[in-house]
Amino acid sequence: MVGKRSLSMSFLVYGGLLFWLVIASLPVVWTAIISFRQYVDAFSSPIKWVAPFTIENYTRLWIDKEFYRNFLNTALVTVFTVTISLTVGCLAGYALSRYRGAMGFWLLMVALVFRAIPHSSLLPSFFTIFDALGIRNTYFTLIFVLVAINQPFTIWMLRSFFVNIPNELDEAAQVDGCTRFQAFRRVIIPVMWPGVVTTGLFSFLLAYNDFLLSSALTSGDKMTMPAAIANAITAETEAFLMQGVAGAVSITIPLIILVIVFQKQIVGGLTQGAVKG
Repeated sequence: MVGKRSLSMSFLVYGGLLFWLVIASLPVVWTAIISFRQYVDAFSSPIKWVAPFTIENYTRLWIDKEFYRNFLNTALVTVFTVTISLTVGCLAGYALSRYRGAMGFWLLMVALVFRAIPHSSLLPSFFTIFDALGIRNTYFTLIFVLVAINQPFTIWMLRSFFVNIPNELDEAAQVDGCTRFQAFRRVIIPVMWPGVVTTGLFSFLLAYNDFLLSSALTSGDKMTMPAAIANAITAETEAFLMQGVAGAVSITIPLIILVIVFQKQIVGGLTQGAVKG
C-alpha cells in the first residue's frame, strides 16, 4: 500500500512538472519555429505545422536593419551596469553585514523603499532632468539610471550572503597580516563567489531586459535590443513583424547560454543565501 501511494505521488509530482514545463516552454518554442517562416505561413489559419524553412527574417534583421548595433548597445549598457552594481554592492553589503549600529538598519530600509518604487513613477523626473541637461540620449544616462535602480537590490542580496560568512574568517586573515580590504578581497570574496555570480545574474537580467527606461531615455543609434524589438513588433508591415519575432529569439539565446554556463554557481549561490551558517 505504501509503495503504491509513493508511486502515485511520484507520478503526480513528475506529471505536474512535465505539464508546467510544456506550458512554460511552448511560447518560446513556437516563437523560435515561426521565426524561420514567412508571414503567410507563420500566422496562417488553420496553423501550418509544416512550412518552408527560411532565414530571411534574421538576415533582414541583423544585416539590413543593423540589429548588431542594438546588440552592442545592450552589451555595453549591461556590462557597465553589472560591473558598477556588483562593485558597489559587494563593498556596501560587506560593510553593512559587519556593522551593528542602528544607522545600517535605516540605510537598508531606505534602499528597500527606493527599490519598491515603480520605475514608471521615477521616469518623468529622469526624463525631465536629463532632457534639460541635454544628456538624455546617452549611454551614461541609461547606465546611471539602471545602476541607481538596481543598487538597492544588489546591496540587500549581497549583504544576506556576507552575513552567513563568520567573522572569524576576517579576524584570522587579519591575524595573518592582511589588511581589512585584503581580507575582504582574498578571503571573503572567494568564499562567497557563488553569491556574487547569482547577484550578478539578476543584475544582468535587469539591464539586459529593461524596456521602459531604455525606450524612454534612448533612441536612434543608442537604442537597446528590447526597444528595437518592440518597435519592429508594433510596426504595421508584415516584414517588420517577422523581424521582431526573429529579434525576440535572438535576444533569448544569450540568456539561455548564460544560465547553462553558470548553473552550478547560481544553484550554489541560492543555497548559500538560504542557509544560515
